[in-house]
Amino acid sequence: MIAMARPTRSCYVPVVPDDSLILPPRPLRWLFLDLNSYFASVEQQLQPELRGRPVLVAPVDSDTTVAIAASVEAKRYGISTGTPVWEAKRLCRDLIVTPARHEKYVEFHDAIIAEIWKHVPVTKVCSIDEVACRLLDNENSLEAAIALAHRIKAGIRAHIGECMTSSVGIAPNRLLAKLASDMIKPDGLVVLAAEQLPQRLYDLSLRDIAGIGAKMERRLAQDGINDIRQLCERRPRDAGTAWGGTNGDRLWYLLHGVDLPEKATQSRTIGHSHVLSPGKRGVEPVRLTARRLALKAASRLRRKSYRSRLLILHARFEDDKSVWRASIKLPATQDSFAVLAGLEALYPRLVAVGRKRPGDFQIRMIGVTLAEIEPVAGEQDSLFALLDPDDPLARETRTLPLSRAMDRINERFGRNAVSVGPLHGGRLDRVGTKIAFGRIPEMSEFHE
Repeated sequence: MIAMARPTRSCYVPVVPDDSLILPPRPLRWLFLDLNSYFASVEQQLQPELRGRPVLVAPVDSDTTVAIAASVEAKRYGISTGTPVWEAKRLCRDLIVTPARHEKYVEFHDAIIAEIWKHVPVTKVCSIDEVACRLLDNENSLEAAIALAHRIKAGIRAHIGECMTSSVGIAPNRLLAKLASDMIKPDGLVVLAAEQLPQRLYDLSLRDIAGIGAKMERRLAQDGINDIRQLCERRPRDAGTAWGGTNGDRLWYLLHGVDLPEKATQSRTIGHSHVLSPGKRGVEPVRLTARRLALKAASRLRRKSYRSRLLILHARFEDDKSVWRASIKLPATQDSFAVLAGLEALYPRLVAVGRKRPGDFQIRMIGVTLAEIEPVAGEQDSLFALLDPDDPLARETRTLPLSRAMDRINERFGRNAVSVGPLHGGRLDRVGTKIAFGRIPEMSEFHE
């Protein structure tokens, strides 16, 4: 056990290595930082009266919604992300419910990333509250890595806020560093060195490993693998066969500490969804909400320099947990007007289905997704620019620059400074930008 300055807790337990494993050198290469109870901690930092008290962050002020974050104090009552607000209030009579402020969470995220950069380059921002940093040769000795982790944690508390604690994991690869960061919370520091692996992982469950859900757990169990020990005791090829799919043996090598190259990934869809308030679930409010979501998605498409070939409309009805979906092909486009035309063609299909349901048309959730996206490699002047402006071939020549101009106006003057089509029909639900833990919105999105 390595002594650590309080309040940080740490864990480093040597394990006798398995001499039968023939593996490459596995130095400490990754530091993974996980901010503790992030949204709730930001609220406690901004509202001193909430510090030390059980806090739940909810999307709206309603008992029918669920927690999107719970403070360390609230978690002691069994409250966590996804707990219904009404149930959380039953579990903790002193619970304080505060509405989410996603723009503040992005501001704090940006400041925390900047602070980490003062100490070590940030290799990958994994989510709004998780960061991975690759260690250089002069940073990856046990003593140097632990000292670096202490400096980062102390820097965040000193310069961002005393409520912003974090748990850090240090290991030979990113998967293990993530696992290590989860072992002691809050404010933990765990090192998984090569000589500890894989035995140090045997107390964890398969579901603790990112990528193993209920379906994969059942698949592994059918092949006789019920825990991490049974997976690691197989030969890599046999473990890969049980996992199935391409490169199924990757997990075996990762659990043994091998730092494999990251697989390249790219965005495949861009979309938004919205849960409607009870009074806004009729045909026209849902249509207008879908239009706003489509415009937000199209704006993100342009900002990322992508174009889309497929529009998907999806919805949940009040009395049904299943998702209704329909799609329509688009010309390769990033134009708001082309996206809205596709939406207008799809929406009557949703109305027709809704009219046939008991209780008539009542939509609880509506979503718009742009799929089959691809980078815009380069642009050239249109061959159809000199045609009549109302000619279908010339239309996008005129409307795409207009869409881009609207982006600039809204970014400068605020949300809905200019929009496509009507925003009338009574007060609509606010379709604001929200944070999915795996995607951090750009600040410009809060102006769309």
